[in-house]
Amino acid sequence: MTTLTLIGKPDCHLCDVASEVVDAVVAELPDAAAERLEIVERSIADDPALYERWWEKIPVLLIDGELHAHWRVSPERLRTALEEAIS
Repeated sequence: MTTLTLIGKPDCHLCDVASEVVDAVVAELPDAAAERLEIVERSIADDPALYERWWEKIPVLLIDGELHAHWRVSPERLRTALEEAIS
């Protein structure tokens, strides 16, 4: 199982865009690959430790706990990273 963690906050336009990119890329994956993904959304508003670490960089996308992107998520780069993580 590969875990995508999207860290953001409420009322964050870039966070909404990042979420849309993640959803679109995952929707393009074959069903068997998509079933091996878990998408977790976390908010810096709910977690002081997340706020302390990421507040300047949201949205932040982690793949299996490792930083993949911050501020903007590239669909092409995410697609490539997921293909590598899942295979």
